[in-house]
Amino acid sequence: MNTTGKNVLIVDDEPSLRMLIRAVLEGDGWTVHEAQSGEQALEILPGLTLNAALIDMRMDGMDGMALLKELNTIMPGLPVIMLTAYGNVNSAVVAMKHGAFDYLTKPADNEELKAVMAKALDYSRLVDENEKLKTAAGATEQMIGNSQSMLHVKDLIEQAGPSEATILVLGESGTGKELVAEGLHRASLRADKPLIKVNCAALPADLLESELFGYMKGAFTGANANKPGRFQLASGGTLFLDEIGEMDPVLQAKILRALQEKVVEPLGSVSPVETDVRIIAATNRDLKKEVEKGNFREDLYYRLSVLEIRIPPLRERVGDLPALVAYLLEKLGRKNNKKVRSVSPSFLDALGRYDWPGNVRELENVLERAIILSRSEVLGPELLPPQVQNSTPRQAPAQQPAQQTAAPAQPQHPAQPQQTAAPQPGTPTLDDAERQALISALEANQHHRERTADALGISRRTLQYKLKKYGLTRR
Repeated sequence: MNTTGKNVLIVDDEPSLRMLIRAVLEGDGWTVHEAQSGEQALEILPGLTLNAALIDMRMDGMDGMALLKELNTIMPGLPVIMLTAYGNVNSAVVAMKHGAFDYLTKPADNEELKAVMAKALDYSRLVDENEKLKTAAGATEQMIGNSQSMLHVKDLIEQAGPSEATILVLGESGTGKELVAEGLHRASLRADKPLIKVNCAALPADLLESELFGYMKGAFTGANANKPGRFQLASGGTLFLDEIGEMDPVLQAKILRALQEKVVEPLGSVSPVETDVRIIAATNRDLKKEVEKGNFREDLYYRLSVLEIRIPPLRERVGDLPALVAYLLEKLGRKNNKKVRSVSPSFLDALGRYDWPGNVRELENVLERAIILSRSEVLGPELLPPQVQNSTPRQAPAQQPAQQTAAPAQPQHPAQPQQTAAPQPGTPTLDDAERQALISALEANQHHRERTADALGISRRTLQYKLKKYGLTRR
């Protein structure tokens, strides 16, 4: 497939229909190739680089279903849209179960045709991204995503990596703070030395102290030999203190001294030990608020936050979902010994609607569950857990002002039963309000159905249904 162009193959035995579709798609920037039969399509296929295909279900000779199977073998991952007469929709639905991307009834609505092709183009690029990531299989974990916020994080890693500055990585649980620490270490002048990681929330204070600073033989019962701490093990390299916001205040003071004076004191030692480490700390807490509450030392906070790198939660960068999904499918497929080629558009739509409180870690768990339960190479939405399947759009409809808030409901007196008032003459009904919302969203998006559906947080099919319901369909 082609990652930069917009190339489509139309296979239909009706020249007039091919000409109509060509005119619409060429006007939308597509390069169109034509075939009048399935056999001719297979003949010209080796010379084509495609992003999508439009295939008629019923043709003389090789029909659309047979051609679909051939295309799935020759060009796996190519989005194929089936063209069908209104009375044969069931056949197209069956084709989708066998790998078709979508279907359109003939004659196709021009705007719907362009919207479906835009989706197919996005999907083909997702598949291409997946193929690129396969070539990098076996490499270390990486920061996936090209959203503006993630590009900013990557830029900070490149800039701060070679420095000796102490860095504080901020982000919700599951956003990838450890990956940022690894990236900073790889970009540093200490990359050939160890990166030692400590989870400050995993151990009680006394055990954490001995892990960090080490101990001498006889320091306590059971200390039968000298043990170097993590500061000594990381000598010349980087020490990553994860979840430092959970650290005991007494231990915070000792960390502060290690940062200021470059020395640590192992338990039971009578003399300090010099250290040469670079500190990277991470937390999912708001350390400024913790300082105000007295839970975190202010002087340590300022020592740690020479530079802060904030990782955005997944809900703020849903545009990175296709690349993340592609990467994780390859990784988890290898882990579970299952071949999964891609995900269905409705699967990806459901992921985009969900809020992801657990961020990338939760996404990985959801995908692994789907891979384990899947019986095919394409993951469908039925494999998602209920909270993801039934998630509602994160954003309110586009026509509502961002600052607008609902008036608080008046409480009912407990002695009085709540009554439902009948609508007064001239009061807008729910259908009236929904129709007006559709009109406003269409106008705000220049009647582009794909963008309108995204703005309203609904699928394209739902939008199409509602437009027909309220007589708003435009040809």
